[in-house]
Amino acid sequence: MKSSFFLDTLIYSKRSIITILRNPFIFIPNLFISLFFLLVYEGGLSGISELPAFDGANYLAFILPVSIVSAAIGGAGGAGQALVNDLETGFFSRLLLTPSSRLAIVLGPIIAGMLQLLIQTILILIIAYFLGLEIAAGFGGILIVLLLTLGWGLAFAGYSVGIALRTKNAQSAQAGTFIFFPLIFLSTTFVPYELIEANWLKIATVINPTTYLFEAMRSVFIDGWEFWPLAKGFLVIALLCAVTITFSAISASKAVSAD
Repeated sequence: MKSSFFLDTLIYSKRSIITILRNPFIFIPNLFISLFFLLVYEGGLSGISELPAFDGANYLAFILPVSIVSAAIGGAGGAGQALVNDLETGFFSRLLLTPSSRLAIVLGPIIAGMLQLLIQTILILIIAYFLGLEIAAGFGGILIVLLLTLGWGLAFAGYSVGIALRTKNAQSAQAGTFIFFPLIFLSTTFVPYELIEANWLKIATVINPTTYLFEAMRSVFIDGWEFWPLAKGFLVIALLCAVTITFSAISASKAVSAD
């Protein structure tokens, strides 16, 4: 009997979500680290928002995307870790014997990781609201930030799953996501582009996809509705998702061949 791709994806996503709920310590440390970044940066660096380059922007709104993106990169490893566990226990090999779509088997943990990140982001936004966050674009801006977060989480979860399938090793899968942490800091992380002095850092900022995600989120937090920052942010996410999901699908095919 031919298996339904969408039903398979739903089943494997549900299984991955249940696995996360049974072990909340998979995502709690990552949430606390992201909140730690937010509180420390807001408490220690908020004074620089008085510089003219900030144009009166609230530093909490400026630094909040850093906390959200760090949660995305840290949380993406969870999707790969879940898949590595299935590989090590032999459960993944048994899944390959079923008529299920191979892509659905891979998408299950990716979607679960994406939803995990969505919940983390909502909690971070709630805490930021109580810290005094004001969103220039209103409630619609919150939805835009959540969509950007979902896309970013999908991209990194796809990469994490691809690395897990390639290496079949928990340590390697985790290390594979850590290499993206420099992307957070080689960007307009703490100050606007105009205040970056080193030429090499300016170049890194321009070619860094994280920059355009930061700018898209900051546009709805600080400026309201602006087309180009959002267009560039969603375009970058779409390209990254296409690359990483393709990478994970190819890795799954190689894993199937190897098994």
